[in-house]
Amino acid sequence: MEVSIKEVNVTHSEENGYVGSVIFEVTGHKTPYELTLQSKKAKDDWSYSLIFTEASGSEEQILTVEEALEEDDELFDFFVDAVKSKL
Repeated sequence: MEVSIKEVNVTHSEENGYVGSVIFEVTGHKTPYELTLQSKKAKDDWSYSLIFTEASGSEEQILTVEEALEEDDELFDFFVDAVKSKL
């Protein structure tokens, strides 16, 4: 899966911990995505949420991205590293 990061933002608070937002595109997909990563305990324990950035896109395509995030540690770490680079 070929991804291109368009924007990365990160915030930190005592209540929410680290919260990062990564806007990215996947080659061949019509709609960009936003991946929200959150780490309340430490910078190495991340949970995530995936949504379409603009208009709703193909359910099949977002499920493909979701599956890749679950199964491809390198892809997930790529996004975590992008967030960590903004700290």
